[in-house]
Amino acid sequence: MANTYTQLYFHIVFAVKGRNNLIAVRWKDELYKYITGIISNKNQKLMIINGMPNHVHLLIGTKPNCNLSDLVRDIKANSSKWINEKQFVNGKFEWQTGFGAFTVSQSAVNNVLDYIKNQEEHHQVKTFKEEYIGFLKSYNIEYKTEYLFTDD
Repeated sequence: MANTYTQLYFHIVFAVKGRNNLIAVRWKDELYKYITGIISNKNQKLMIINGMPNHVHLLIGTKPNCNLSDLVRDIKANSSKWINEKQFVNGKFEWQTGFGAFTVSQSAVNNVLDYIKNQEEHHQVKTFKEEYIGFLKSYNIEYKTEYLFTDD
C-alpha cells in the first residue's frame, strides 16, 4: 500500500484544578479559540470544543503520528499560561493533573458532537464527577476512586 489512510477520533475531557468553577462565560469563547489554535498548530483537527465552568470537552481528529499525551499537555500548559497572562482569574489558574481520552468510531462522531454541544443541558441532571465516572465505566476503564479527583 503506497499511502497511509486513517480516521482517528478522540473525545478528550479535562478539568480545572480542584474542579473549581473558574472558566467564566465572559472569556470562555476566547479560551476555546485559543485552544483551537494550539490544536491547529499541532496539525490536528478540532471538531468541537465546549464545556462547563469547571471542565472542557474536545472532539479531535488526529493523524497517526500524534502523541495524544503530548498534545493534551501542550493544550493545558499553553492555555493555563494564557489565562494567567490575561489575568482572567484571581490567583493562579491551573488544570487538574491528568485527562480522559476516549476513542470514537466514525459512526458515533455525530452523537459525540451533539453530546459536547449540549453540555449545559447534560449538567442540569449530572455532575462532572458523575459524567466522568460514567465515561470510565462505559469504556470499561479500570480506576481507583481515591485517585480520580485529587486536588493536586
